[in-house]
Amino acid sequence: MPLPRPIPDPLGELIARRLQVLGQPLRIRLIDQLERHGEVSVQALADEAAVSVHNASQHLGILREAGVVGRRQSGRTAYYKLADTSALTVYELVSSSISEQFRHIGRKLVQGDDAGL
Repeated sequence: MPLPRPIPDPLGELIARRLQVLGQPLRIRLIDQLERHGEVSVQALADEAAVSVHNASQHLGILREAGVVGRRQSGRTAYYKLADTSALTVYELVSSSISEQFRHIGRKLVQGDDAGL
């Protein structure tokens, strides 16, 4: 769906909220893990991210509330999976942009032109 121009205030607020949810470093790592491993327990996610289960659960709850991940309970174990893969597209676009910035900075430094960096 194309982005309406000008961007209406309510839509701008929703976009900003989604970017806030996706922009936290631990959440980026958790989403990456879910993309790579599929459905994963909170314990396994916390172990791989080297954080407490409580910390991972708090961040996963925020992602769940935003509709980015889904949750399934089996006994005492909670399992999460990626529900909205658009987060990965956002990360790829940002990563590509950062890479291009670094290439530009590198070219400037090699040329000895550090003005405007």
